[in-house]
Amino acid sequence: MKTYCISAFVNNHFGVLTRISGLFARRGYNIKSLTVGETTDPAVSRMTIEFTADDYTLTQIQRQLCKVEDVISLQLLSDNAVCRELFLVKVSANDGNRSAIIGVAEIFKAKTVDICPDSLIFEITGDQNKLSAFFEMMNNYGIIEIARTGVTALERGTF
Repeated sequence: MKTYCISAFVNNHFGVLTRISGLFARRGYNIKSLTVGETTDPAVSRMTIEFTADDYTLTQIQRQLCKVEDVISLQLLSDNAVCRELFLVKVSANDGNRSAIIGVAEIFKAKTVDICPDSLIFEITGDQNKLSAFFEMMNNYGIIEIARTGVTALERGTF
């Protein structure tokens, strides 16, 4: 089993997200991450779908997605694609460890977006390796809460 990422251009209207996610659910495929946003054309949205599958399942997913009426085009993103995710991480902090936590966050180029007497909130974007490493470091101080966007990606180069 390998993790794959598909970028799909779809018609931007109601029900499309339901049809795409329903396709995965009906066939027992699990979506690891799904992000959707409008493109430069307001009539078209880009869906970035991350999932784990074997080669056969990947082929089936691609074939089924191509059959969906609202799918305009589909691209399997390669390992060469630029993939990013956004994390918001709330970390337990006090006067004794606040500067150490902020120092670690600065190494990861995380932005401090909230400071309270008992916690800090950081915003960080990056690939999954960077975000996992940041999560592990912050876990040493006590993560209170985390929110993440899911993967968004573009293939490198021009097409």
